[in-house]
Amino acid sequence: MAARVAAGTGGDEDAALLDELMPWSVRPPRTGRPWVSAPDQATLRARWDLLVRARGAEQDRLFRPSRLRTPRTAVAALPGQTTATGRFAREPGPYPRPVRVQYGPFDEQWLIPDHRLIDAARPELWRVADEHQLFAFEHGSTAHGAGPALSVTPLLPLGHSPAGRSGRVRPLHRRPGGREPNLAPGLLGLLSARYGECDGHGVCARDVLAWSLAVARPSPAGCRVPLPADGALWAAGVELGRELLRLQARGARGGERPRLPGGRRPYVRAALPPRPATLEYEPESEVLSIGEGRVSPVPAGAWEFPVDGVRMLELWFERRTAPAGDDGLEALRPRGWPQERTSELLELITVLALLDGLRPRQEALRDRLAQAPTLPRSALRAAGILPVPTGARRPASVLDHQEEGPEGQFALL
Repeated sequence: MAARVAAGTGGDEDAALLDELMPWSVRPPRTGRPWVSAPDQATLRARWDLLVRARGAEQDRLFRPSRLRTPRTAVAALPGQTTATGRFAREPGPYPRPVRVQYGPFDEQWLIPDHRLIDAARPELWRVADEHQLFAFEHGSTAHGAGPALSVTPLLPLGHSPAGRSGRVRPLHRRPGGREPNLAPGLLGLLSARYGECDGHGVCARDVLAWSLAVARPSPAGCRVPLPADGALWAAGVELGRELLRLQARGARGGERPRLPGGRRPYVRAALPPRPATLEYEPESEVLSIGEGRVSPVPAGAWEFPVDGVRMLELWFERRTAPAGDDGLEALRPRGWPQERTSELLELITVLALLDGLRPRQEALRDRLAQAPTLPRSALRAAGILPVPTGARRPASVLDHQEEGPEGQFALL
């Protein structure tokens, strides 16, 4: 039986930290070389082919060696991948099928999933990245700029923060198959006892993630996630958080793809040029100009939508049009503006517009929460939820599949 927990009305420091509610976290993967990811798959294939054909010093130059990776480094395959594990210079193997990743907030790109090319791939994340997983990503610890403190993605996050601050990746589940929630032991029992059943079941891990997405706020100690004493307030926050989660997951994990209502959906009004160099917005006409191309209607909220104080549409465009800066593999880019890029832009506008439309509900929820009794951290300690056991902060053992180690040896997990 869950311990009875008294409510409090403490200040910001009394609110639980996301680090306490979802204790296992990992730093985002670090590629070490930008050419292993790209907005389109054709570019990655061209880069791979050029690297494979190169030899000796030229291959070293293109590879961009680091302390952790050179063309002569042998490492284990990434969990779930079947790439070669011999030294790249001697045995590159077949071209790995790229995987979709979350390059940064609201920016989906592609990655060559070859461990030999990635400095810090974080295999523990790949081990639990499947069709059941969701990743929460913190956007820094202090309110340096406007925007959400937390986002969620079904894709493996590379974590490129707009402001250059590295947050933490928190998987929703500690094991493949959606098993073992990444929550403080005893938390679900405590919350279920206080809030009761929702949709015919007690509080589940996804509810905690949805609530966190709706109310998380930055602080110097990390994301704060106040827990309400009132079950009705909890239910309202979970409902809002589920909608935020659906939009950010873009239809993955059983949700519907985001769509604006008829008459508000963005369309291409003038064809986008092959190499647009400018991005401009006209708020009165709601027109987004991409070079000589035109897209409308684009709500002002979508154009202005920030993370860490940086507009997401501007950053998305910059990452696809900025000069490469050298004659290495990163300089290989599409010759024109791929058609799928336009589709991705329209979807991004849709997602940002819908998220902005939920801001009034988020602000109203936070205002209610600020005036309502909450469960302070001291109450969580009294219930035995805090401090979090050390084991809950470590990756779980995953023993149900084999992974190939360096030079074809099987790795022991």
